[in-house]
Amino acid sequence: MEIARMIVMIIFIILSIALTVIVLMQEGKSAGLGAIAGAADTYWGKNKGRSMEGMLVKLTRVFLALFLIIAAILCIARFA
Repeated sequence: MEIARMIVMIIFIILSIALTVIVLMQEGKSAGLGAIAGAADTYWGKNKGRSMEGMLVKLTRVFLALFLIIAAILCIARFA
């Protein structure tokens, strides 16, 4: 059982590092002065879900869910 806990802990550490890198790769949410003039409705603004930024947002959500699940598992296993 100790080997399984160690494997989950290693996966948790790798996931933590990957989540940090993905969050740091994302752009800021401020649209700047271009949003005032309506410049935010460009091709990239409308298709943001298909762009690299959209992929990073989706990947962040998946990694965050995995991070929380593994953290809960490790916490429960520690006190069980």
